[in-house]
Amino acid sequence: MSYPTVKVAAAHAAPVYMDKGATTQKALAIIEEAAKNGAELVAFPESFIPGFPVWTALWAPIYNHEWFKRMAENSIRIDGPEIALISATAKRLGVIVSLGFSEATPISVGCLWNSNIIIGADGKLLVHHRKLVPTFYEKLVWSSGDGFGLRVADTKIGKIGALICGENTNPLARYALAAEGEQIHISAWPAIWPTRKPGVQNFDNVAANKIRAGGVSFENKAFGILCSGFMDSVMFDALSAGADPAALEVLEKSPRAATMFLDPTGAALGDMLQKEEGIAYASFNLNDCVEPKQFHDIVGYYNRFDVFDVSINRRRITPATFIDDIGYSLDSPEAVTAAEAIIKRQQ
Repeated sequence: MSYPTVKVAAAHAAPVYMDKGATTQKALAIIEEAAKNGAELVAFPESFIPGFPVWTALWAPIYNHEWFKRMAENSIRIDGPEIALISATAKRLGVIVSLGFSEATPISVGCLWNSNIIIGADGKLLVHHRKLVPTFYEKLVWSSGDGFGLRVADTKIGKIGALICGENTNPLARYALAAEGEQIHISAWPAIWPTRKPGVQNFDNVAANKIRAGGVSFENKAFGILCSGFMDSVMFDALSAGADPAALEVLEKSPRAATMFLDPTGAALGDMLQKEEGIAYASFNLNDCVEPKQFHDIVGYYNRFDVFDVSINRRRITPATFIDDIGYSLDSPEAVTAAEAIIKRQQ
């Protein structure tokens, strides 16, 4: 079987920080430009709408209440107008879009998820993933997700999967996508990831991201889109306003993330962007995923399914299951049928 060669794009771009409407418009413009340049798939960074909550790393939680309210106000719903606009643009241009965003829910005004979606070239939602575990200080903003989004989108340009930032360190999350035949892996990252005061860094942002994304490509024998955010002057000024000298030094000196592409061996190819904002491009010949499978196929012959038994729960978690009173007794045939349906959903 022969596979296509596809042109892909990654937006190494800054949001209009904490402004969901303006950032959505910027996303639409980026999709337009990438499609005009022949891209069939456009990827955006982690929490592109409305921006990554860097402020959780800069000062104590008691100083972050106003930032959190602002984040909640500018987080978007999966069925909201922002996603609808991006889906309509994807359909009009015939391109696939992977978008990172902070997700709100009508169930709770303060519950947010760090989410990523893959939208098909027909504008339909193919994958809706919520980050399994918020990393480090992200726990001050986002709730834990579930396994519902551990899925690969089977598209005309190949099988596409995505994980968010630190999830690319999770071997079982990586394996879940490999087990569905992933050929293009998208890893979404923030613009900076402060861990210590500058001068005593214990985390090389660019190297760490490339090691993890490269590991996915090497293990899965898949092409990689490593798509990172960019911090522009608007975002920097917003975060530095009123910041103490230590926080300001972190903002100024923390390493900036890079956007790049990887082949199925984990080697770099195509464009790389770090210090300037823009759209990076690469071409993937998916036939190149075949030969490395002869060396190690972790979801084929290079595994021992009799030794390892992996079970992945992809049920969407909800806060409650409601059984409404619709006028029949609990032992009626209708009630029994309803109860059986609920039990089946929970299995």
